[in-house]
Amino acid sequence: MRLWGIKNLFRVSKSRRLYSKATCDTIAPPMVQRQVTIHGHFYQPPRENPWLEAVETQDSAYPYHDWNARITDECYEPNATARILDDRDRILGIVNNYASISFNFGPTLLSWLESSTPETYAAIIEADRASRERYSGHGCAIAQAYNHIILPLASDRDKRTQVRWGARDFEWRFGRKPEAMWLPETAVDIASLEALADEGLAFTILEPHQAARWRPIGDDEWQSANGHLDPTRPYLCHLPSGRSIAIFFYDGPISRAVAFEQLLARGENFAHRLLGAFSDARPHPQLVNIATDGETYGHHHRFGEMALAYALQIIGKQPDVRLTNYAEFLAAHPPEHEVEIVERTAWSCSHGVERWRSDCGCNTGASPGWNQQWRTPLRDALDWLRDEVCILFQHEGARLLHDPWAAREDYIDVMLDRSPASIARFMSRHARPDANVQAILELMEMQRHAMLMYTSCGWFFSDVSGIETVQILHYAGRVIQLAERVPGVIPRLEARFLERLGPALSNLPDRGTARQIYEREVVPARLDLARVAAHYAVLSLFETFDDDARVYCYEVTRRDFDIRKAGRARLAIGSVSVRSLITHETADFELAALHLGETELTGGVRRARGGADYDRVRDELTRTMQPGGIPAVIRMLDTHFGATPISVRSLFRDEQRRIVHELIVATLEEAEHTFRQLHERYNPLMRLHTRLGIPVPKVLQTAAEFDLNVQIRRMLDEDPPPFKELEAQLEEAHGEGVTLDTTTHMAFGDAIERASERFRERPDDVDRLELFEALVKIACRARLPIDLRRAQNRYYRMLATVRPAVAASVNAEEWLALFDSLGSQLTVAPLS
Repeated sequence: MRLWGIKNLFRVSKSRRLYSKATCDTIAPPMVQRQVTIHGHFYQPPRENPWLEAVETQDSAYPYHDWNARITDECYEPNATARILDDRDRILGIVNNYASISFNFGPTLLSWLESSTPETYAAIIEADRASRERYSGHGCAIAQAYNHIILPLASDRDKRTQVRWGARDFEWRFGRKPEAMWLPETAVDIASLEALADEGLAFTILEPHQAARWRPIGDDEWQSANGHLDPTRPYLCHLPSGRSIAIFFYDGPISRAVAFEQLLARGENFAHRLLGAFSDARPHPQLVNIATDGETYGHHHRFGEMALAYALQIIGKQPDVRLTNYAEFLAAHPPEHEVEIVERTAWSCSHGVERWRSDCGCNTGASPGWNQQWRTPLRDALDWLRDEVCILFQHEGARLLHDPWAAREDYIDVMLDRSPASIARFMSRHARPDANVQAILELMEMQRHAMLMYTSCGWFFSDVSGIETVQILHYAGRVIQLAERVPGVIPRLEARFLERLGPALSNLPDRGTARQIYEREVVPARLDLARVAAHYAVLSLFETFDDDARVYCYEVTRRDFDIRKAGRARLAIGSVSVRSLITHETADFELAALHLGETELTGGVRRARGGADYDRVRDELTRTMQPGGIPAVIRMLDTHFGATPISVRSLFRDEQRRIVHELIVATLEEAEHTFRQLHERYNPLMRLHTRLGIPVPKVLQTAAEFDLNVQIRRMLDEDPPPFKELEAQLEEAHGEGVTLDTTTHMAFGDAIERASERFRERPDDVDRLELFEALVKIACRARLPIDLRRAQNRYYRMLATVRPAVAASVNAEEWLALFDSLGSQLTVAPLS
């Protein structure tokens, strides 16, 4: 993220600088009549491969590995470290926006953040802790229904489980019970509110048009809302059960301006729009509140997190206005009015909740002539599948469990902690005596994926072939696979499901129907333990494994294993046990894989036969694996392992790409050599073209770009990089008008990241500081659009801690000069 030359108004004048303290440390008395809260709904759909429990490469997110990684880099992490700039675009302060706003994170997204970006995850959890100290014990985080199901379209059981799972996931992560829950897409009906109240949740947040009518508590006359009601006060909604729940209605016009009308272009305009929403005509305590997608702040609007930080800072300095969160405001100002909602409505569909079941006209910018008629057959097919497996679950679950549905609600505890102790606690509470653990876990996973296949994004976008819809079809595929293992399974379950998908037509003729998409993309992705063993067999030719290895969500234990070589050929043969860490399904396999060089690979996997048969085959293969014996080895592999053959395709997607890249290294080196020769030979001619302003012939330009990018990336991989040669290559690229590609920019950022981390580990090491400073200086001189955020974060923290300690010591002149120079390059203002 390039920070040089940003001419925006996310700044603080020299007379009112703030540093590391968050935006509203000073707590005003609770009786302040004018208060503000900003809610961010941070959510991405679950993207994990249902069989691997991991997010695989998503090419549409390039240059990032996947969309979660990309949006984290553009939004989730920047909001944890938002910049406050001075009038010279230098960083004056770095603040955690989450500590000052109301927010919710989808549980499935938090799970990914915890394992993939622990620093960002920790900042989110810490923000809630800090906000409890600031806001009278009320944290800024609220819960979310587990995997973003449109609750009014869900079964009553699914409503309850989604709310229960969302609340327990929240408690597990934030260390406290949630006070509220965000309804996915704010889709609401009375039954969903009952589910929230049943879980002890105090309030939720809706869009103003979702209010039908309101009245002061105790009055007889109702006032029609018609999209207009006072959004600065809480309302009480009485429920048929006798319970009630509070509802806040966010300010619709301001929320839309943030999302769609460029209100984030200037942080001070954002603040003033919020402050201008107060009215002297309202004598009651007012809460100006807005709600938007959290991704608005940084992903949809670049630098939106900085506008948010600056707006919070301006508001926090107003003498008669206080930042708060919903829970604190509700505790101090209980509802004095009651409300009735408009059933089955949502914030992102003007037709109720039709966006998730019919061709209502809502879409994400569909091409002319497109329709969303596919939504209805898709939902009908999934509803049918859900109902069929629920019958199966009820029948088989009653045999294994005391109460199958109570067990499902408690299964969230296993999902959060799959340790043996956690599973044992679950079984002791729910399983009947001597019930099969694997069978129970498979039933629970069938139900988990049956809910994941209703994630709202599957219907939100414009075509059934989109990655979000394909993802929910993958979950359906996993449901079917697990259901087919249950005794008494519905005959032809998958075939009957596919029949129902047939009418769901893509708007892209080459994509066909949802049925064809399922057959083309889901069926080949389905895997079992044999495919895990095949993956392991191929990978074992290129990597060294311990006897106990983790392969995604599987555990592979070697019983016997050997590698034999004959010239360029390598043969791996062995026996392994594969165990799912999710369902505890276990099977033994014997494998043999032969790599003949480059992409030539053969072999196979078979169920373990053991004993003399395995010993005989193994010994015969190892004896035959000699120069000249390869044809005989191949025949033996076909004979003994041909039933389940393996190839490079046996690898899962990420490893497949990595291994294929390794296999063609020699070819790439030959191509690089050719491009380098071409570049070096015609380099003077290219420089002449550039000086004269004459377009360089495309073939020469391509050769130069390829060669220089490769050379620069290789230099950046060295530790330390050869600085003179690196600067020379950058100068040559500039002189020849060569564009450095995104991969090279990321390689430069990675080199700076490694240098900053090494310096953080040993801040007293001048050599490490010098390396860090030199790399940043070269990047700045070349004006490369490199993401320096993490390096800036580390430097900023050390500015207030390490630098004063070093400055107090003797002989620190060289260190201080380098450190201050580094800060200048990183555009971090010195402390005053």
